[in-house]
Amino acid sequence: MSGAAGRAAGGARSRVEVRAGGPRDAAAVLAMFDSAVAWLVSRGITGQWGERPFTGDERRTEQVRAWARGGGLRIAEVGGEPAGCVSVGAPPPYVRPAEVPELYVQALVVDRRFPGMGVGAALLDRALAEAGERGVAVLRVDCYAGGDGRLVRWYEEWGFEREAPFTVGEWPGMVLRRSL
Repeated sequence: MSGAAGRAAGGARSRVEVRAGGPRDAAAVLAMFDSAVAWLVSRGITGQWGERPFTGDERRTEQVRAWARGGGLRIAEVGGEPAGCVSVGAPPPYVRPAEVPELYVQALVVDRRFPGMGVGAALLDRALAEAGERGVAVLRVDCYAGGDGRLVRWYEEWGFEREAPFTVGEWPGMVLRRSL
């Protein structure tokens, strides 16, 4: 939901604005993932996205560029600064398509410079709103299901239900769905 309020440093209120993204945003999106990876690694969590930055990894850079070209990239900004992104579209190849019309959250990340400001909430609200506008029956997402399962629980708090566990190589994931 564009305009979600959050708390900025120093106690001032800050607005989260969500806009359409595109190819010019690829470097900012890579930096968001780099920030998230560094934060996870600093907490000993390496199973979700590994230990290395996305920047410089050609496979991950191309994935971000594909999201940026795909028409479903949305950028959250706080004070004009890119603070997070969501990409919506078709499910990835490792997930079977839904049996009903769907919109799929392909990626969701918040830059760790903007904790507790409602950036993730604004992006997920935007994805839910777009799913409703498109008249689809379900919004689905997959996420890392390893470690303590915190990420799966976060989506469940948003009204998503577990659909199916899966693995890609050794990476444990969970597909979740929210009916609209």
